[in-house]
Amino acid sequence: MVKLSVCIEMFWRELPYEERIRRVAALGFPAFEFWGWKNKDIAKIQEAMRETGLPIAALCLEPGSSLNKRNATAGLVQGMRDTAAVARELGCRTVICTIGNVFDDESYEITRRRVVRNVAAIAGIAEENDLTLVLEPLNTLVDHHGYWLTKMTQAVDLVQEIGSPAVKILMDIYHQQVQEGHIIHNLTTYIQEIGHFHSAGNPGRNELTKGELNYRAIFQAIDVTGYDAYVGLEYKPTIPEEESLRGALDLA
Repeated sequence: MVKLSVCIEMFWRELPYEERIRRVAALGFPAFEFWGWKNKDIAKIQEAMRETGLPIAALCLEPGSSLNKRNATAGLVQGMRDTAAVARELGCRTVICTIGNVFDDESYEITRRRVVRNVAAIAGIAEENDLTLVLEPLNTLVDHHGYWLTKMTQAVDLVQEIGSPAVKILMDIYHQQVQEGHIIHNLTTYIQEIGHFHSAGNPGRNELTKGELNYRAIFQAIDVTGYDAYVGLEYKPTIPEEESLRGALDLA
């Protein structure tokens, strides 16, 4: 059975983050996650975690979307140190890393070499802190026009060249379905390089029970691989949150 983590950025948006954690726990989910940590009251997050016993599955590297930026290595190293400190406070083991957008004035390979250097520069800090960095491909056809990293094969190539046990892939099933499909084939082929999943229905990025993706079959395929980390629910609910999330639980 896959372990589902609720991305609290997407649910109960009118409520404080700490109250969202309590609601996730009340529904019986095993974990929660969020994006950037700089806009969060970490003390209140910790209090809600202690109160509910709910762990955090993942948070994002600050600064985000900077791994392909020019002259950014020093800032990324400091950002990784700061993010590692917050992750330690929260007991979080997974750090989501988005790359950034294409530069029109340089080739893919030039950008790729800089991404490799930047990720390698922060990977040692992740290793020292027992963290896993997960690089996230996104779709450019609907949601993230101009984003640099779009396909699983590209992400695998980066991870294998960097060669750090602390660097893996975040396979977002929704984004990959939009961009290239082959979901079950790709997740089973590359499972050793995957450190986290995100999920949403397609089209629309809504409930897992809506659209063209068979999440019952996808979750079974993940289960068969022996993957034991989390699958994040990162979608926009179209019905009341509790009803929507119970539908996702039923699939797992």
